[in-house]
Amino acid sequence: MKLSELLKGTEINAPEALSQTEISGVTSDTRTEIKPGYAFVCIKGNTFDGHDAAADMIKKGAAVIFCERDLGLDNQIIVEDTRGLYPYLCSAWFDHPERDMRLIGVTGTNGKTTITTVLKKTLSMFGEKCGLIGTCQNEIGDEILPTARTTPEPYELFELLRKMADAECEFVIMEVSSQGLEQKRTGPCRFDLAVFTNLTQDHLDVHGTMENYYRAKKLIFSLCDKALINIDDEAGRRYLSEISCPAMTYSAAEAADFYAEDISLGASGVKYVFCHEKEKHNVKFAMPGLFNVSNSLAAIACCVMLGYDAKTVIGCKLNKMTGVRGRAEVVPTGRDFTVICDYAHTPDAIANVLSAIRHGAEGKVKCLFGCGGNRDAKKRPLMAAAAADNADFLIITSDNPRNEDPDAIIDDIMKGLDGKTTPYIRITDRREAIYWAVANAEKDDVIVLAGKGHEDYQILAGGVKIHFDEREVVQDALEAAYGSKK
Repeated sequence: MKLSELLKGTEINAPEALSQTEISGVTSDTRTEIKPGYAFVCIKGNTFDGHDAAADMIKKGAAVIFCERDLGLDNQIIVEDTRGLYPYLCSAWFDHPERDMRLIGVTGTNGKTTITTVLKKTLSMFGEKCGLIGTCQNEIGDEILPTARTTPEPYELFELLRKMADAECEFVIMEVSSQGLEQKRTGPCRFDLAVFTNLTQDHLDVHGTMENYYRAKKLIFSLCDKALINIDDEAGRRYLSEISCPAMTYSAAEAADFYAEDISLGASGVKYVFCHEKEKHNVKFAMPGLFNVSNSLAAIACCVMLGYDAKTVIGCKLNKMTGVRGRAEVVPTGRDFTVICDYAHTPDAIANVLSAIRHGAEGKVKCLFGCGGNRDAKKRPLMAAAAADNADFLIITSDNPRNEDPDAIIDDIMKGLDGKTTPYIRITDRREAIYWAVANAEKDDVIVLAGKGHEDYQILAGGVKIHFDEREVVQDALEAAYGSKK
């Protein structure tokens, strides 16, 4: 591909001497094996500035350098925003795969994975081949691919979209993170429909303030043809008054374009009446909690906005669906107590899942949780307070400590228990904590393992990543305590 072809559709005109240069690859990563003919894009990050490596990239074979300042290189092209340009180059390199499919983007603090998973399953039941890009995994039809982050970096994103387009996917349902939006990773992607779920405290280590976090999420509304917004959330109501794209609303609490009434909450799921215009249909969804009324309602609303019949979506598809991995997922024990694995890692999410489970529990609700290292430390005591207010017993432990001292993280968590009377135990090692929880479980207890959810790893000091699947740990704990696994 010639450089002029790579830049087609952008406002950048390459110098005549460079425009006919044959490009053999595109990257912004200095760790990439640079080959002759590569285009290297200099991006300034938090800890490293790609501009500092440009000269070395030339020595390794790069044919053109995109940069934001004069580096004194013969084959440099100075542009205003290299981070913004890079996704467009990646899209062009993979022949603009985003143009071949209908994209649905879901953003918000909580609920993204449930909504995208349910939506993908529902559309697949209609015979549509779908791609899924998200926190748990990426999917191309029935093929499952690993994922490193919620919204992939530009090269990985457009490489994945090309695979989906080549596999003849009709839809791509994507979790769109605030950081992905702020870093412009999606580039030229245009969403047929953007969904906003809610905004609660999270990622302040990245955004600094809730207002910055709010503004990052808001960016999705400039990238979509229409929007679906949760008006039960304060941020959703504010977006609705500020954005210019056509929008519809959903609510589990009041009248909206799509809303729920006659809600019944149980330990194994929810029931409600779906309402839209003059239509009303009974919904039964196999995940507990008021927040899953909202999540399932959003998934149904998406289908209707995409042109599908609500009655068919609900009666033939959603009512027959099981849960989502790592979201209020019951882990088999074969004993007289229950273990539930959930990804809740924000104060709001942990309060939601615990209150939902407590609503239908016959025994005590015991919550095992920690907080991630090198992440927003302000939410640690808030997590503890939310857990204490909604559980009968706490087991405070580690999550992904990363480069922080696990005990120092727990010390921060403990500050949220000041004035609380909920009993607790502190066990730093998460495996040991799960073993203790299983060994000390009482009849009808519900043990909620919060924070890891779908993850099958733990990140320790120095970035060391070890295999850690809580479903497996629970089985090992059962064998250690009772002599047999489920």
